[in-house]
Amino acid sequence: MNLFGLLGVSGSALTAERVRAEITASNMANAETTRTSDGKLFQRQHVVFQSIGPVSNDVTSGGMLGGSFANTFQSQLTNAAWHGASPTGTPDEGGVEIADVVTDHSQGLRRYDPGHPDADKDGYVTYPDIDPLTEMVDLMGATRAYGLNVSAVQATKSMIGASLDLLK
Repeated sequence: MNLFGLLGVSGSALTAERVRAEITASNMANAETTRTSDGKLFQRQHVVFQSIGPVSNDVTSGGMLGGSFANTFQSQLTNAAWHGASPTGTPDEGGVEIADVVTDHSQGLRRYDPGHPDADKDGYVTYPDIDPLTEMVDLMGATRAYGLNVSAVQATKSMIGASLDLLK
């Protein structure tokens, strides 16, 4: 992977973490929503990430976490020769994408509030099963991951600049 490939990986992570933060913010905003526009109870949503490309994290196969440089270099050259591609791979190889946004189908929480317009005949209202503390932790995680990827982009830009300075 070249330096521009690193920008692609970090860019895919920035997009994924932005979506994660948006979904989490939507969950928090709808924690007290008793019905949606279609009349149903709002359901909490989760984001599922998946890896892009054939990059392996298996230590024994020489993936990103282990193996020798020579084995990895040779496999890249072999793959390039067989597939007619460059040894650097695709720009987003090793990145992340949104696989799915999964809806949590839990029952919801019932609270006694007989004056509420959505109360049932016994006076109970069903609210979404959304814990604000859990959502805040998820949002903090997304924010932190986003910030770390911004730092990675800035470091990559610095390395590209330093490489260009060597050519002067």
